[in-house]
Amino acid sequence: MQRKPPLSPFEAQRKAAHRAALNALKRARRSAEKAGVSLSEWEGEFIESVSERVKTHGRAFGDPEKGAPGQALSALQGRKLKEIAAKAKGEVPKRGWGRKVPPVQD
Repeated sequence: MQRKPPLSPFEAQRKAAHRAALNALKRARRSAEKAGVSLSEWEGEFIESVSERVKTHGRAFGDPEKGAPGQALSALQGRKLKEIAAKAKGEVPKRGWGRKVPPVQD
């Protein structure tokens, strides 16, 4: 019986990021279903397509400049996943990267 060679630290990190991304995607979908929150058609397709790409390629983005080395999701994909998870929990999503609106003063 042959043994597999041990994974390099970089490969172990990539595998862990792969598992974490898939678990986060599953958790977001399950929490939305459990809470009875209906995700938009776009959000459902987003979760499905990102899950498929992570399973197939090990990460969900092709351009290495869009995400950190060894990560499975790009920065924007991670942000959108957090927004979907917040929506599933019933929280008000945080404001995006747009211009900040100053507080109203009387």
